[in-house]
Amino acid sequence: MKINSEIYKKIETIVSSEFVSDADEDRFCYSYDAAGGKSLPDLVVRPATAEEISKIVMLANEYLIPVIPRGSGSGFVGGSTPVSGGIVLILTRMSKIIYVDEDNLTAEVEPGVITQKLQQEVEKSGLFYPPDPASLKFSTIGGNVAVNSGGPRAIKYGVTKDYILGLEAVLPTGETIHTGVKTVKGVVGYDLTRLLIGSEGTLAIITKILLKLLPKPKKVRTALAVFPEVDDAARAVTEIIRSKIIPATLEFMDCTAMQCVEDYLEVGLPKKAGAMLLIEVDGDDDVVDKEIKQIDLLCNKCNTVQILIAADDQEQRKLWTARRAISPALGRLKPTKINEDIVVPRTKVPSIIKRIRKIAEDLNLTIINFGHAGDGNIHVNIMTDKEDKDEYERAEKAVKEIFSAVLDLEGTISGEHGVGLTKSPYIRMEIEPVALRKMEEIKKIFDPNNIMNPGKIF
Repeated sequence: MKINSEIYKKIETIVSSEFVSDADEDRFCYSYDAAGGKSLPDLVVRPATAEEISKIVMLANEYLIPVIPRGSGSGFVGGSTPVSGGIVLILTRMSKIIYVDEDNLTAEVEPGVITQKLQQEVEKSGLFYPPDPASLKFSTIGGNVAVNSGGPRAIKYGVTKDYILGLEAVLPTGETIHTGVKTVKGVVGYDLTRLLIGSEGTLAIITKILLKLLPKPKKVRTALAVFPEVDDAARAVTEIIRSKIIPATLEFMDCTAMQCVEDYLEVGLPKKAGAMLLIEVDGDDDVVDKEIKQIDLLCNKCNTVQILIAADDQEQRKLWTARRAISPALGRLKPTKINEDIVVPRTKVPSIIKRIRKIAEDLNLTIINFGHAGDGNIHVNIMTDKEDKDEYERAEKAVKEIFSAVLDLEGTISGEHGVGLTKSPYIRMEIEPVALRKMEEIKKIFDPNNIMNPGKIF
């Protein structure tokens, strides 16, 4: 149903007129996310409380109006794109860190809290919130929960779901539920917390998040190692893990990514090298120093052509420069980037890189690979131009071929970006029919009128 003046006025009474808009410029601003596709919503609303959200959703359910929850809109799969119109609920006003409990190592936050702000706040108390998506400077905790975000530190510390103890959420009927417990243990009933994590706003709107924290590591050491071939870098990853060292981060760039960054920054990366690893260890002083020396030896054993170990914080930031420059560097190559987020067992990283290179060669495309080698999560970037119809069709063909290769290697087509809109055509490649049917049944139980972020995942 379209939003008429009567419904508009009812929403105004819930959140006040300054936080409701159907102006074209506002609708356009919230018609897309980082995936790039555009669909205009009918209305943009900025609630400030769970109670306001509950009333709005109850109204939407009554009139069968789609509701699309949104944080910063930094997702890469079209998850917050309002493909059926309706109401975009922007949750950035709900940005309170409600408390940090130093005794129980927990924090409670609202969904609009920026990830980096939370990290900085808990570190004031000597605590640590490990999940670190690349978008941490602007992504929200609610968005991280919605897609179960990861990041470079996932190899050692896990992903967002590993730090969620409980949630408050508004269901598509407008009812509010509280899931999880404040204790370390708790097995009463089904685990609705885990069900909502990664559900991409299709089952409920998250309004509060109870987080687990850790003590902040005392020391961090960083090394950058360059290898002649991808196989050498992969062997180094295996050797490091086999030696019982679990790095805080173990980042990978292939030769095309290195060439791209060097052309952009001129930081001294050898253009003819095959791959680069950025390795970070953290913990107690003596353990960290011992591990970084051992990593140096292991990388040399695997034919490294260059290894740099940061002596201080300034050098550490310098070593990260190349990794963080990849995205802006890619923008210089082609106007359109198809960013896929695949995962394979870490020992199969060389195999998937070789198969992606073959696909790029066969289809005459530029494909750049980088990501989290420690957990096998590779970001595959197909550089193309949407205005070049022939090339873009080849790029779309490459996506399906890459996903087939990933599944052949016992991987998954999405590690930390979710499914959303752009990967939904491929979900049946990975999920068997019976399991998919059960997921669709769960969606129907939670959202019988299909108003909550319709058109996503399935």
